[in-house]
Amino acid sequence: MLNPLLLMSLLIALSPVPAVAAAQLTDLESRWLLAGQPVIAFARAQGLPIDIIVQPQDAPGAVPLALGYEAGRCKLVLSLRGNTQADSVLQDVLPARQGMMIEAMTAHEIGHCQRYAQGDWHALPRGLGEPLGTPRGKLTPLAQELRETRREEAYADLVALAWMHGRHPGQYPDVLAWIRGVRAGGDSAGGGVGSSHATQAWLALADGEGAFAGAASPFEQAQVLWRKGLSGDK
Repeated sequence: MLNPLLLMSLLIALSPVPAVAAAQLTDLESRWLLAGQPVIAFARAQGLPIDIIVQPQDAPGAVPLALGYEAGRCKLVLSLRGNTQADSVLQDVLPARQGMMIEAMTAHEIGHCQRYAQGDWHALPRGLGEPLGTPRGKLTPLAQELRETRREEAYADLVALAWMHGRHPGQYPDVLAWIRGVRAGGDSAGGGVGSSHATQAWLALADGEGAFAGAASPFEQAQVLWRKGLSGDK
């Protein structure tokens, strides 16, 4: 069990939730919040408006960590109670490395938050048009939605990787391999053929020592590789 005073301080720093709520968190929720804290602190320092919501009720089948956007603020939602996905997403990760992957997942959601906050959700980067050969007006609404969602997921994956490369370079190959494994799955969080999470083309660009370099923010570094991947995404 984590020190209650430490946990209360964390909640005060992370969220408008009253400090008394710290006593109501489960050990699993506490671990996830602490693992993601460095990312959240960084994002808030960048001016991103982030609220933390811990679902108090069972949420079977929910995405364990997700992001919504409401009234100009990002809502980082943790749904771990009664949720087998909270275990299955990390089932192939050694316990000692699970915090690292939770940190990467948090950075992924912060990538989504940045896109929402900038007013860029489902929009191509400024100055970049659709690749040549892209069928104009021929995609069904569902196909268009899948493509736009896939692009957002790719950007968020790259933000997560840029963050981990900068903060944990020695663990970067493991994180990249883990994300690739998740995206190879066929469920809603995976990236099977036709999936809205099929980000493999962008993950391929993130391989190698020179993928992320320099002192630019994770958002700026992700943008470089994201644009490269978009050039061939039809």
